[in-house]
Amino acid sequence: MAGTLAACGSSSDGAGGSAGSKTVTLVSHDSWAASKDVVAAFEKSSGYKVRVLEDGDAGQAVNKAVLTKDNPQGDVFFGVDNTLLSRALDNGLFQPYEAKGSDLVRPEYRADQDKHRVTPVDTGDICVNYDKAYFDQHKLTPPKSLDDLTEPRYKDLLVTENAGSSSPGLGFLLGTAARYGDGGWEGYWKKLKANGVKVVDSWEQAYNEEFSGSAGGKKAKGDRPLVVSYASSPPVEVVYADPQPDTAPTGVADGTCFRQVEYAGLLSNAKNPEGGKALLDFLLGKTFQEDMPLNMFVYPVREGAQVPEVFRKFGPQAKDPQTMDPARIAENRDQWVKAWTSLVLK
Repeated sequence: MAGTLAACGSSSDGAGGSAGSKTVTLVSHDSWAASKDVVAAFEKSSGYKVRVLEDGDAGQAVNKAVLTKDNPQGDVFFGVDNTLLSRALDNGLFQPYEAKGSDLVRPEYRADQDKHRVTPVDTGDICVNYDKAYFDQHKLTPPKSLDDLTEPRYKDLLVTENAGSSSPGLGFLLGTAARYGDGGWEGYWKKLKANGVKVVDSWEQAYNEEFSGSAGGKKAKGDRPLVVSYASSPPVEVVYADPQPDTAPTGVADGTCFRQVEYAGLLSNAKNPEGGKALLDFLLGKTFQEDMPLNMFVYPVREGAQVPEVFRKFGPQAKDPQTMDPARIAENRDQWVKAWTSLVLK
Protein backbone atom coordinates (compact mmCIF):
# COMPACT_ATOMS: atom_id res chain seq x y z
CA MET A 1 0.00 0.00 0.00
CA ALA A 2 1.15 3.45 -0.65
CA GLY A 3 2.75 4.60 2.50
CA THR A 4 3.71 1.25 3.94
CA LEU A 5 7.35 0.81 4.85
CA ALA A 6 8.87 -1.32 2.15
CA ALA A 7 11.84 -3.65 2.19
CA CYS A 8 14.27 -3.90 -0.70
CA GLY A 9 12.88 -3.76 -4.22
CA SER A 10 12.64 -6.68 -6.58
CA SER A 11 15.08 -7.61 -9.27
CA SER A 12 15.09 -5.62 -12.48
CA ASP A 13 17.27 -5.45 -15.52
CA GLY A 14 16.83 -1.67 -15.80
CA ALA A 15 17.01 -1.71 -19.56
CA GLY A 16 15.16 -2.81 -22.59
CA GLY A 17 11.63 -2.14 -21.36
CA SER A 18 8.67 -4.15 -22.53
CA ALA A 19 9.52 -3.89 -26.21
CA GLY A 20 11.61 -7.03 -25.77
CA SER A 21 9.25 -9.98 -25.46
CA LYS A 22 11.34 -11.49 -22.67
CA THR A 23 10.98 -8.46 -20.40
CA VAL A 24 7.75 -7.68 -18.57
CA THR A 25 7.48 -4.27 -16.92
CA LEU A 26 5.55 -3.62 -13.72
CA VAL A 27 4.61 -0.01 -12.96
CA SER A 28 3.85 0.64 -9.29
CA HIS A 29 3.95 3.11 -6.43
CA ASP A 30 7.05 3.45 -4.28
CA SER A 31 5.99 0.82 -1.75
CA TRP A 32 6.36 -2.14 -4.09
CA ALA A 33 8.60 -4.83 -2.60
CA ALA A 34 9.12 -8.56 -3.06
CA SER A 35 11.74 -11.10 -2.02
CA LYS A 36 14.45 -11.49 -4.63
CA ASP A 37 14.26 -15.28 -4.59
CA VAL A 38 10.48 -15.20 -5.17
CA VAL A 39 10.84 -12.92 -8.20
CA ALA A 40 13.78 -14.99 -9.44
CA ALA A 41 11.68 -18.16 -9.27
CA PHE A 42 8.98 -16.49 -11.39
CA GLU A 43 11.60 -15.34 -13.90
CA LYS A 44 13.02 -18.83 -14.16
CA SER A 45 9.67 -20.59 -14.55
CA SER A 46 8.11 -18.04 -16.92
CA GLY A 47 11.13 -17.03 -18.99
CA TYR A 48 10.37 -13.33 -18.44
CA LYS A 49 12.69 -10.83 -16.82
CA VAL A 50 10.81 -8.51 -14.43
CA ARG A 51 11.49 -4.79 -14.66
CA VAL A 52 9.95 -2.56 -11.97
CA LEU A 53 9.23 1.15 -12.36
CA GLU A 54 8.27 2.86 -9.10
CA ASP A 55 6.43 6.13 -9.61
CA GLY A 56 5.66 8.03 -6.40
CA ASP A 57 2.71 7.45 -4.10
CA ALA A 58 -0.47 5.69 -5.24
CA GLY A 59 -2.35 8.80 -6.30
CA GLN A 60 0.59 10.18 -8.26
CA ALA A 61 1.27 6.82 -9.92
CA VAL A 62 -2.37 6.35 -10.98
CA ASN A 63 -2.59 9.87 -12.40
CA LYS A 64 0.60 9.40 -14.42
CA ALA A 65 -0.58 6.01 -15.70
CA VAL A 66 -3.82 7.61 -16.91
CA LEU A 67 -1.92 10.40 -18.68
CA THR A 68 0.38 7.89 -20.43
CA LYS A 69 -2.23 5.21 -21.17
CA ASP A 70 -1.85 5.48 -24.97
CA ASN A 71 1.87 4.78 -24.67
CA PRO A 72 2.25 3.18 -21.24
CA GLN A 73 5.49 2.85 -19.32
CA GLY A 74 4.91 -0.85 -18.82
CA ASP A 75 2.65 -3.88 -19.11
CA VAL A 76 1.07 -4.22 -15.66
CA PHE A 77 0.12 -1.52 -13.18
CA PHE A 78 0.04 -2.47 -9.49
CA GLY A 79 -1.21 -0.29 -6.67
CA VAL A 80 -4.53 1.26 -7.61
CA ASP A 81 -6.75 0.87 -4.56
CA ASN A 82 -10.49 1.00 -3.93
CA THR A 83 -10.34 4.75 -3.23
CA LEU A 84 -9.07 5.49 -6.76
CA LEU A 85 -10.31 2.47 -8.71
CA SER A 86 -13.06 4.27 -10.59
CA ARG A 87 -10.60 6.86 -11.88
CA ALA A 88 -8.52 4.11 -13.49
CA LEU A 89 -11.50 2.20 -14.90
CA ASP A 90 -13.35 5.27 -16.19
CA ASN A 91 -10.21 6.35 -18.06
CA GLY A 92 -9.77 2.97 -19.78
CA LEU A 93 -6.46 2.21 -18.08
CA PHE A 94 -6.82 -1.58 -18.18
CA GLN A 95 -7.79 -4.32 -20.61
CA PRO A 96 -9.73 -7.41 -19.45
CA TYR A 97 -7.88 -10.44 -18.12
CA GLU A 98 -9.07 -12.96 -15.54
CA ALA A 99 -5.94 -14.06 -13.70
CA LYS A 100 -5.43 -17.68 -12.72
CA GLY A 101 -6.57 -18.14 -9.14
CA SER A 102 -9.21 -15.40 -9.31
CA ASP A 103 -11.75 -17.91 -8.02
CA LEU A 104 -9.66 -18.17 -4.83
CA VAL A 105 -9.87 -14.44 -4.01
CA ARG A 106 -12.05 -13.79 -0.98
CA PRO A 107 -15.43 -12.51 -2.24
CA GLU A 108 -15.30 -9.24 -0.27
CA TYR A 109 -12.16 -8.16 -2.15
CA ARG A 110 -13.40 -8.78 -5.69
CA ALA A 111 -14.28 -5.90 -8.01
CA ASP A 112 -15.27 -5.33 -11.63
CA GLN A 113 -16.48 -8.94 -11.81
CA ASP A 114 -18.29 -8.52 -15.12
CA LYS A 115 -15.22 -7.30 -17.03
CA HIS A 116 -12.19 -8.52 -15.02
CA ARG A 117 -10.14 -5.42 -15.75
CA VAL A 118 -8.43 -5.58 -12.36
CA THR A 119 -7.08 -8.34 -10.13
CA PRO A 120 -7.21 -7.92 -6.32
CA VAL A 121 -3.73 -8.39 -4.87
CA ASP A 122 -3.67 -7.27 -1.23
CA THR A 123 -5.63 -5.59 1.52
CA GLY A 124 -4.88 -3.49 4.58
CA ASP A 125 -6.55 -1.15 7.04
CA ILE A 126 -5.90 2.58 7.27
CA CYS A 127 -6.04 3.36 11.01
CA VAL A 128 -4.82 5.83 13.60
CA ASN A 129 -1.62 4.58 15.27
CA TYR A 130 -0.50 5.74 18.70
CA ASP A 131 2.81 6.07 20.51
CA LYS A 132 2.51 3.78 23.55
CA ALA A 133 5.33 5.48 25.47
CA TYR A 134 3.72 8.92 25.18
CA PHE A 135 0.39 7.74 26.54
CA ASP A 136 2.06 5.78 29.34
CA GLN A 137 4.16 8.78 30.36
CA HIS A 138 1.17 11.11 30.34
CA LYS A 139 -1.10 8.56 32.04
CA LEU A 140 -3.55 9.05 29.20
CA THR A 141 -5.73 6.34 27.68
CA PRO A 142 -5.15 6.09 23.91
CA PRO A 143 -8.17 6.88 21.71
CA LYS A 144 -10.22 3.93 20.51
CA SER A 145 -12.66 5.51 18.06
CA LEU A 146 -13.12 8.37 15.61
CA ASP A 147 -15.31 10.13 18.19
CA ASP A 148 -12.49 10.00 20.73
CA LEU A 149 -10.17 11.98 18.46
CA THR A 150 -12.32 15.12 18.89
CA GLU A 151 -12.06 15.08 22.69
CA PRO A 152 -10.06 17.91 24.37
CA ARG A 153 -7.61 15.48 25.98
CA TYR A 154 -6.29 14.62 22.50
CA LYS A 155 -5.92 18.25 21.36
CA ASP A 156 -2.87 18.88 19.13
CA LEU A 157 -1.88 15.20 19.15
CA LEU A 158 -3.02 13.93 15.72
CA VAL A 159 -1.27 14.24 12.35
CA THR A 160 -2.92 13.07 9.15
CA GLU A 161 -2.21 13.27 5.42
CA ASN A 162 -3.72 15.52 2.78
CA ALA A 163 -6.78 13.72 1.36
CA GLY A 164 -6.09 15.30 -2.02
CA SER A 165 -2.55 14.00 -2.39
CA SER A 166 -2.19 10.94 -0.17
CA SER A 167 -3.81 7.50 -0.34
CA PRO A 168 -4.04 6.99 3.45
CA GLY A 169 -5.24 10.58 3.83
CA LEU A 170 -8.04 9.91 1.35
CA GLY A 171 -8.84 6.59 3.02
CA PHE A 172 -9.16 8.31 6.39
CA LEU A 173 -11.52 10.89 4.89
CA LEU A 174 -13.62 8.11 3.32
CA GLY A 175 -13.70 6.33 6.66
CA THR A 176 -15.21 9.41 8.30
CA ALA A 177 -17.73 9.74 5.45
CA ALA A 178 -18.70 6.09 5.91
CA ARG A 179 -19.04 6.54 9.66
CA TYR A 180 -20.89 9.88 9.79
CA GLY A 181 -22.63 10.01 6.41
CA ASP A 182 -23.11 12.83 3.91
CA GLY A 183 -24.68 15.04 6.55
CA GLY A 184 -22.13 14.45 9.28
CA TRP A 185 -18.58 14.06 8.07
CA GLU A 186 -17.97 17.79 7.55
CA GLY A 187 -19.12 18.55 11.09
CA TYR A 188 -16.76 15.86 12.34
CA TRP A 189 -13.81 17.44 10.52
CA LYS A 190 -14.70 20.86 11.94
CA LYS A 191 -14.32 19.29 15.38
CA LEU A 192 -11.02 17.67 14.41
CA LYS A 193 -9.71 20.98 13.08
CA ALA A 194 -10.78 22.77 16.25
CA ASN A 195 -8.96 20.06 18.20
CA GLY A 196 -5.67 20.82 16.47
CA VAL A 197 -5.31 18.13 13.80
CA LYS A 198 -2.17 18.71 11.71
CA VAL A 199 -2.24 17.96 7.96
CA VAL A 200 0.90 17.18 5.94
CA ASP A 201 1.28 16.23 2.29
CA SER A 202 2.39 12.59 2.51
CA TRP A 203 2.40 9.47 4.64
CA GLU A 204 6.20 9.51 4.66
CA GLN A 205 6.18 12.98 6.25
CA ALA A 206 3.41 12.14 8.71
CA TYR A 207 4.78 8.79 9.88
CA ASN A 208 8.55 9.22 9.65
CA GLU A 209 8.86 12.90 10.58
CA GLU A 210 5.87 14.04 12.66
CA PHE A 211 4.89 10.87 14.56
CA SER A 212 6.74 10.41 17.84
CA GLY A 213 6.23 6.63 17.94
CA SER A 214 8.07 5.51 14.79
CA ALA A 215 11.80 4.91 14.50
CA GLY A 216 12.02 7.68 11.90
CA GLY A 217 9.85 10.02 13.91
CA LYS A 218 12.03 9.58 16.99
CA LYS A 219 15.11 10.56 14.99
CA ALA A 220 13.27 13.55 13.54
CA LYS A 221 12.02 14.50 17.02
CA GLY A 222 8.39 14.21 15.91
CA ASP A 223 5.96 15.49 18.53
CA ARG A 224 2.62 14.03 17.41
CA PRO A 225 1.77 10.77 19.24
CA LEU A 226 -1.20 10.01 16.96
CA VAL A 227 -0.86 9.43 13.20
CA VAL A 228 -3.01 8.13 10.35
CA SER A 229 -1.15 5.07 9.09
CA TYR A 230 -1.96 1.34 8.84
CA ALA A 231 -3.01 -1.49 11.14
CA SER A 232 0.10 -3.24 9.82
CA SER A 233 2.50 -0.47 10.84
CA PRO A 234 3.27 -1.83 14.35
CA PRO A 235 4.94 -5.03 13.05
CA VAL A 236 7.24 -2.86 10.92
CA GLU A 237 8.54 -1.26 14.11
CA VAL A 238 9.24 -4.75 15.50
CA VAL A 239 10.70 -6.43 12.41
CA TYR A 240 13.17 -3.65 11.61
CA ALA A 241 14.24 -2.91 15.18
CA ASP A 242 17.62 -4.19 16.37
CA PRO A 243 17.25 -5.87 18.75
CA GLN A 244 13.62 -6.79 18.11
CA PRO A 245 11.34 -5.87 21.05
CA ASP A 246 8.88 -8.31 22.59
CA THR A 247 6.05 -5.86 22.10
CA ALA A 248 5.43 -3.21 19.45
CA PRO A 249 6.15 0.39 20.55
CA THR A 250 3.04 1.55 18.71
CA GLY A 251 -0.60 0.52 18.85
CA VAL A 252 -3.71 0.85 16.70
CA ALA A 253 -6.99 2.58 17.54
CA ASP A 254 -9.16 -0.21 16.18
CA GLY A 255 -12.31 1.91 15.91
CA THR A 256 -10.71 4.36 13.44
CA CYS A 257 -10.02 1.98 10.54
CA PHE A 258 -11.00 2.01 6.87
CA ARG A 259 -10.37 -1.07 4.72
CA GLN A 260 -8.22 -0.60 1.63
CA VAL A 261 -7.87 -3.12 -1.22
CA GLU A 262 -5.15 -2.85 -3.87
CA TYR A 263 -5.48 -4.09 -7.42
CA ALA A 264 -3.28 -4.77 -10.43
CA GLY A 265 -4.26 -4.76 -14.09
CA LEU A 266 -3.00 -5.39 -17.60
CA LEU A 267 -2.43 -1.96 -19.16
CA SER A 268 -4.57 -1.29 -22.22
CA ASN A 269 -1.70 -0.72 -24.63
CA ALA A 270 0.83 -3.07 -23.06
CA LYS A 271 3.68 -3.96 -25.42
CA ASN A 272 4.01 -7.40 -23.83
CA PRO A 273 0.46 -8.50 -22.92
CA GLU A 274 1.40 -12.19 -22.62
CA GLY A 275 4.14 -11.37 -20.16
CA GLY A 276 1.71 -9.10 -18.33
CA LYS A 277 -0.81 -11.93 -17.99
CA ALA A 278 1.88 -14.23 -16.60
CA LEU A 279 2.87 -11.55 -14.09
CA LEU A 280 -0.74 -11.09 -12.93
CA ASP A 281 -1.03 -14.86 -12.44
CA PHE A 282 2.15 -14.66 -10.35
CA LEU A 283 0.83 -11.79 -8.17
CA LEU A 284 -2.20 -13.89 -7.29
CA GLY A 285 -0.23 -17.10 -6.78
CA LYS A 286 0.23 -18.51 -3.29
CA THR A 287 4.03 -17.96 -3.28
CA PHE A 288 3.78 -14.22 -3.88
CA GLN A 289 0.69 -13.85 -1.67
CA GLU A 290 2.58 -15.38 1.26
CA ASP A 291 5.66 -13.28 0.50
CA MET A 292 3.80 -9.95 0.74
CA PRO A 293 3.18 -9.52 4.48
CA LEU A 294 6.81 -9.00 5.52
CA ASN A 295 7.74 -7.07 2.36
CA MET A 296 4.86 -4.67 1.79
CA PHE A 297 3.15 -5.17 5.17
CA VAL A 298 -0.23 -5.98 3.69
CA TYR A 299 -2.56 -8.96 3.90
CA PRO A 300 -3.09 -11.48 1.09
CA VAL A 301 -6.47 -11.67 -0.63
CA ARG A 302 -6.15 -15.32 -1.65
CA GLU A 303 -7.94 -17.97 0.39
CA GLY A 304 -5.50 -20.22 2.24
CA ALA A 305 -2.45 -17.92 2.01
CA GLN A 306 -0.61 -18.02 5.32
CA VAL A 307 0.52 -14.94 7.26
CA PRO A 308 3.72 -14.95 9.42
CA GLU A 309 3.26 -15.09 13.19
CA VAL A 310 4.96 -11.71 13.81
CA PHE A 311 2.53 -10.11 11.39
CA ARG A 312 -0.54 -11.72 12.95
CA LYS A 313 0.67 -10.87 16.45
CA PHE A 314 1.51 -7.21 15.97
CA GLY A 315 -0.58 -6.22 12.94
CA PRO A 316 -3.95 -8.01 13.06
CA GLN A 317 -6.66 -6.83 10.71
CA ALA A 318 -9.29 -4.52 12.17
CA LYS A 319 -12.31 -6.41 13.49
CA ASP A 320 -14.96 -4.07 12.11
CA PRO A 321 -13.42 -1.49 9.73
CA GLN A 322 -15.39 1.11 7.84
CA THR A 323 -15.94 0.13 4.21
CA MET A 324 -17.51 1.83 1.22
CA ASP A 325 -18.84 0.57 -2.09
CA PRO A 326 -16.52 1.62 -4.96
CA ALA A 327 -19.53 3.08 -6.80
CA ARG A 328 -20.23 5.44 -3.88
CA ILE A 329 -16.57 6.41 -3.76
CA ALA A 330 -16.64 7.12 -7.50
CA GLU A 331 -19.75 9.25 -7.20
CA ASN A 332 -18.57 11.37 -4.28
CA ARG A 333 -14.77 11.26 -4.00
CA ASP A 334 -13.87 14.40 -5.93
CA GLN A 335 -16.53 16.60 -4.34
CA TRP A 336 -15.69 15.27 -0.88
CA VAL A 337 -11.99 16.04 -1.38
CA LYS A 338 -12.85 19.52 -2.65
CA ALA A 339 -15.10 20.20 0.36
CA TRP A 340 -12.50 18.71 2.74
CA THR A 341 -9.77 20.92 1.26
CA SER A 342 -11.89 24.05 1.68
CA LEU A 343 -12.89 23.09 5.20
CA VAL A 344 -9.59 21.83 6.63
CA LEU A 345 -6.79 23.55 4.70
CA LYS A 346 -8.20 27.06 4.33
